Amino acid sequence: MQNTEEILQNTGQAGEEELSRDYRAEYERERVKSAYLADRVAQLEDQVDDLSFKLNRIKTNPVWRASRPARECYHWVRRQSDRLKNQGSLRGVAEKIRYKRREKQAQKSYGTASFPDEAERARQAAEAAALPRQICFSILVPLYNTPEKLLRDMIDSVENQTYGNWELCLADGSDAEHAYVGTIVKEYRQKDARRIKYTRLEKNGGISANTNACLVLATGDFYAPFDHDDYLHPSVLYWYVKTINEQDADYLYCDEATFKENDLDHFVTMHFKPDYAIDTLRANNYICHLSAFDRRLLEGEELYRPQYDGSQDHDMILRLTDKARHIVHVPKLLYYWRQHAGSTAGNIRAKSYAIDAARGAVADHLRRHGYRNFRITSTRAFETIFKITYEIEGNPMVSIVIANRDHEADLRRCLTSIFDKSTYENFEIVIVENGSTQEAVRSYYRELAGGPYSDRIHIVDAGEQESFNYASLNNMGVAASHGEYVLLLNNDTQVISVNWIEELLMYAQRRDVACVGGKLYYPDKTIQHAGIILGLGAHRTAGHPFYGQRRENLGYMGRLCYAQDLSAVTGACLMVRRALWDQVSGLSEEFAISLNDVDLCLKMRQAGYLNVFTPFCELYHYESASRGSDVDGKDAQKAARYEAEAARFRGKWRAVLEQGDPYYNPNFTLDRSDLSLRVQT
Repeated sequence: MQNTEEILQNTGQAGEEELSRDYRAEYERERVKSAYLADRVAQLEDQVDDLSFKLNRIKTNPVWRASRPARECYHWVRRQSDRLKNQGSLRGVAEKIRYKRREKQAQKSYGTASFPDEAERARQAAEAAALPRQICFSILVPLYNTPEKLLRDMIDSVENQTYGNWELCLADGSDAEHAYVGTIVKEYRQKDARRIKYTRLEKNGGISANTNACLVLATGDFYAPFDHDDYLHPSVLYWYVKTINEQDADYLYCDEATFKENDLDHFVTMHFKPDYAIDTLRANNYICHLSAFDRRLLEGEELYRPQYDGSQDHDMILRLTDKARHIVHVPKLLYYWRQHAGSTAGNIRAKSYAIDAARGAVADHLRRHGYRNFRITSTRAFETIFKITYEIEGNPMVSIVIANRDHEADLRRCLTSIFDKSTYENFEIVIVENGSTQEAVRSYYRELAGGPYSDRIHIVDAGEQESFNYASLNNMGVAASHGEYVLLLNNDTQVISVNWIEELLMYAQRRDVACVGGKLYYPDKTIQHAGIILGLGAHRTAGHPFYGQRRENLGYMGRLCYAQDLSAVTGACLMVRRALWDQVSGLSEEFAISLNDVDLCLKMRQAGYLNVFTPFCELYHYESASRGSDVDGKDAQKAARYEAEAARFRGKWRAVLEQGDPYYNPNFTLDRSDLSLRVQT
């Protein structure tokens, strides 16, 4: 008879052998999967090589070269045709032209025309003087060989502030040939020595070291780094001190414009920003200028770190916003970034080291937040606008839920694309059958039941509803699914991105994220879905930005090229963690047809979670092929149904809609989807 020790020893050996078998099985599965993926990559690389060879052969052909003028003419005509098609009529094109003219006229109001006159200056000064907290702003400016006009413009823009409680801290690293910099500053100090502080550095230490030297001079409550060749709106400090008093902000930023050389009214770009959005900030330093923050946020922190010179702002903003209690965006154009030869505003390639610095700053931020094995790559929008690829944790099951009634061809195209293209393999498909009457789809169901993927496809018969309720069908499908993650998918979609599931899952796995949505196109490769903006459109419920634009479009400030936080994403392709789905009781069935996806996202936002749009999950969407459009106005019954649900939505989320979408700047119009300026009609 074995003693207790022998039994435990044998049990331990058996357990180790069983564990070893499990590891070997898991290793073998991963090996097969890796071999499969490697083979697919090799096939795609072969295709790319073959197409590149053919393309180069075409381009070097003398006939091709000679036909260039004809091709350019053809493409110009094609672009105009596309515009006509998107507008729907010549009347639409004419209206767009008129709107663009009004928008161009409106742009002028953001330049010097927006500067306060003497009466307004007096009013702002009096109002600010009456505020309880008289914040002193320390404006930190590193000087280095600054051209005289740019230096004087910069100092003048500070002295012209309507709020006077500031100090200008200047650290000068200019060389001997530019000794005039110190002379000019001395001239200003003779008039205002109390507020203008200056130190001459023994040597130029670069942007970070020179700015850090300004801190030695600073005694203010809030710090505001400021470039030596840029310009402040006269009211920026007034708006900042007002916001600090009214909202208890400890980190502030505003909208900004890039202007050409010495003409403050000649805008190259106007950057109207969203409110604080961490995923947007990780991908793109959209906050940029002008940051002002409570000096207490620097406790235990450096201002600028020299290893991130060139992208020192991005690094600083990521670190300090992590610590801030209340980050407030002041949606007014109050900072003017000068574009000239050698400036980052003019050409990022003039400071190529900034690209590596920006990537390093984001990587350091991600590591501080516990992320590992991520990748940061530049996007087609800009070298310092990034795609972040997060590591997929484990191999969780994803339940793809598809509601369907008839439309065998749509469903077949959808499922075929899923199985043919998806590189992620641990998924099941739950088809919620809703009273199909056509034999073709019944035959297809039998085909699926006897096919190679029968163990991964489940059909739930919902019966024929008295009235179609998309929310109810999806709730039923999720209830019958087994996955840790739910992926709602329309039956009239077709996968484009082979890693579409991974692109959604990497965000859905994060503890701070709820709904994740992809980028959907019409069959003609124009954009249908690229996130959802609250209040956009005629019904003032929710609408789709960049609607109808070409697939290759970069979007406003590159926003079609990187993942970002938005208020909502489309339910036509939406992934969410099942636990969160259950937490908010899934889709609200009071929104039977429309807006149930937006309602879901807002419930998640209300619960404290982020919703993320990623352009790297791409699908075609043969929109409403299964039931027609609800909002095109051609079907009176459907239009009335949509208006009823829109009214219900506006009632439920009235307070949220009145506050405006935090991810959509209030300077943009709600009447158009192209992020045009709000103008008087």
